Amino acid sequence: MHDGLSDSEASRRLAQEGPNELPTSLPRGVLRLLRDIVLEPMFLLLVACGGIYMLLGDRSEALMLLGFVFVVMGITFVQQRRTERSLEALRDLSSPRALVMRDGQPRRIAGREVVCGDIVLLAEGDRVPADLHLVEASNLAVDESLLTGESAPVSKQAAPMPDQTGAVPGAGDPAKVFSGTLVTQGTARGCVMATGERSALGRIGKSLASIGGESTPIQQETARIVKRVAVAGLALASVLALAYWATTGDWLHGLLAGLTLAMGILPEELPVVLTIFLGLGAWRLAREKVLARSTPAIELLGATTVLCVDKTGTLTANRMAVRRLWTESAMYDSVQAGTNPLQEALHEVLEYAVLASHRQAFDPMETAIGDAGQRLLADTEHLHADWTLVDDYPLSPEMLAMSRVWQSPDRGERMIAAKGAPEAIVDLCHLDAAHSARIAAQVATMAGDGLRVLGVARATFDAHVLPGNQHDFEFEFMGLVALQDPVRPDVPQAIAECRAAGIRVVMITGDHPATAISVARQAGLSTNGQFVTGVELPALSDDELCTRLADTNIFCRVQPEQKLRLVQAFRARGDIVAMTGDGVNDAPALKAAHIGVAMGARGTDVAREAAALVLLNDDFSSLVTAVRYGRRVFANLRKAIVFLVAVHIPIVGLSIMPVMLGWPMLLMPVHILFLQLVIDPACSVVFEDEALEPDAMKARPRDPGMHLFNAEVLIRGAWQGGGLLAMLLAVYVGVRLTMSSDDLARALTFMVLVVSSLGLIHVNRSWGRTSWRSLWASNRYFGWIVLGALALLGAALGIPELSRLFAFARPTPVMLWAGAGAVLVNLLWFEGVKWGLGRRDA
Repeated sequence: MHDGLSDSEASRRLAQEGPNELPTSLPRGVLRLLRDIVLEPMFLLLVACGGIYMLLGDRSEALMLLGFVFVVMGITFVQQRRTERSLEALRDLSSPRALVMRDGQPRRIAGREVVCGDIVLLAEGDRVPADLHLVEASNLAVDESLLTGESAPVSKQAAPMPDQTGAVPGAGDPAKVFSGTLVTQGTARGCVMATGERSALGRIGKSLASIGGESTPIQQETARIVKRVAVAGLALASVLALAYWATTGDWLHGLLAGLTLAMGILPEELPVVLTIFLGLGAWRLAREKVLARSTPAIELLGATTVLCVDKTGTLTANRMAVRRLWTESAMYDSVQAGTNPLQEALHEVLEYAVLASHRQAFDPMETAIGDAGQRLLADTEHLHADWTLVDDYPLSPEMLAMSRVWQSPDRGERMIAAKGAPEAIVDLCHLDAAHSARIAAQVATMAGDGLRVLGVARATFDAHVLPGNQHDFEFEFMGLVALQDPVRPDVPQAIAECRAAGIRVVMITGDHPATAISVARQAGLSTNGQFVTGVELPALSDDELCTRLADTNIFCRVQPEQKLRLVQAFRARGDIVAMTGDGVNDAPALKAAHIGVAMGARGTDVAREAAALVLLNDDFSSLVTAVRYGRRVFANLRKAIVFLVAVHIPIVGLSIMPVMLGWPMLLMPVHILFLQLVIDPACSVVFEDEALEPDAMKARPRDPGMHLFNAEVLIRGAWQGGGLLAMLLAVYVGVRLTMSSDDLARALTFMVLVVSSLGLIHVNRSWGRTSWRSLWASNRYFGWIVLGALALLGAALGIPELSRLFAFARPTPVMLWAGAGAVLVNLLWFEGVKWGLGRRDA
């Protein structure tokens, strides 16, 4: 039973029982999405326009509007479903993880895949994935406050498997632990008795919070903007409708003009754009092995100024490796040696280090020694798989060394291999003072480089009965083995990228100062020769600590609870802080940081739940990637807002100016709908898919107080949109005066507006490159939107039935060329505005 279920049996039970989740955590369904779309203001305005056309007797226009309604609804539905699927995938990733036995091997799986009969392994900080009966327990305590409301942890102990199930939390059964509760102490192994709705959590009807339900600062700002613009737009539309009625006496066409203006002003794209950008931004991060549990984290990533990171497993690989071997006649350094073979003079020191280690090693240093032996001593006579272990002498507080006694099949005497603290090995070998001093000097050098050093010795023993003490062997000193947790290969480049981006990287570790400084140097972290230890921290006042923070990037021998004070001190200086952590005691610091970052592979559930981001592969470079994506999301949102501001100015102007000047209506609801087919996908897919500007990671972090709708965005959009409106009015007036045809003037003006809008998208795809240089920049969607918009425009201009619906007359080739010239002038204007404002902001 302790070997757990087989994969095939677990799959069968999962299909039979269903996933280990609660129904209330399910995402929005198709019908709810459709209902939300139908209640959108734009949809209601379209229905109102269609009703007016029916009252005017224009059935074809009404039917065409209805057709466009379904097209726009389809686009919105596809966009929201795409975002919903991304969030659904994120929910799967963010569900609690469980360590179970499958086919006799421990395996970490999603909590939703746990089935009845699984053997679950629990440790401090884990969230219990299902109702369990404990078959093994060691000093276990569980917080059941989620279910019982009692804050004190409950002690648990193992018991034989019962015949009945259905215990109630808090009812006093010490062998039961329940889904959703938290392990606060100890370890255990339990058999799953109930999952999903059948668990205690499911029966009580509680539900865990799911990702994606927060209102972010940008969403709040956008809601305010949308509300204000909508109120102002509706008021302006009402004034326009009344003015049209007063001047012409036609109240139906006046109402139609007012509704057209309302459709043009209403910024209904903004909430959709935000939802899609943040949802897909979170999904893109998940593909880079970074799980965003909170969307505000995505917003703040671009503003991060300080990254507080742990050493072990984040900057380093979280696995020990042999770095150096030393004897008095030779030395080996794995970094300097590269792929060169190990010198013959060092074969024996590694041989006996391997013999002094367990073959089935659990200690990371013994594992590293074994790996080095297999790699460096392969195809030599120094590996002894056929030797038999006779006895061993374990480590003790009195003797920090261990010895293992081996029997060779071809020798009568016993071979003894010892390893341990260098001073203990020197003591076992009874070395003289001069010899001991040379070894101590080498140990000090290695320790100063942040290495963990072990001494190695050997002995032979002829008697059959082994002595009771290691000191009774005549040991010969062999040499030193130095190990380290190597820096991840991509960390130096990532730290250099942070430095170029104006982001300060601070190491907070529990390790020795020498080890911390050595890792910092290898990682390329600026040390300035300064560090602060956890022993010093309590003696520093808040002001003194703030002063030390200014030029200290290494904090060592730090206790988990001291991390909270460091985070608060950085925040007090005005920094935007991202903080990594993995333990139960790290949770307060993760909560206190602007962006808490938990380790996904080795971190506890408590740390993951307190964090805004989870590094699924515990890799520092993934955190830098997250910062890069955060800057990309914010920058592309600003580009989309500039486009929206710029493209709505001519739409509003062309809706108001004809009424003010006594011209016929230039834009009608069908034209606004056509433009929505360009505007909506441009904002939701083109700008979202745009790559980060090449120099974006060489700029300082943005001001966290920077608004999405700040002066720079509004001015850029106003200049681009104002110039476009002036050109469109000039085109309309010119054609109307020369050709005396309202329909011809409308057709050419609308053509210039649509094509110029496509150019506006292209120019704003990059604010750092000119448009002709970014023409071939990769964007999966821009080309398709251009082809689709031009094809629809060609159909509206060239097919008589559609031309009548749009109130167009077919332009002559000369006029089309003139329109192309106007588009070119607009493109030059857009580029000039971008260049001029770019120079001003530089």
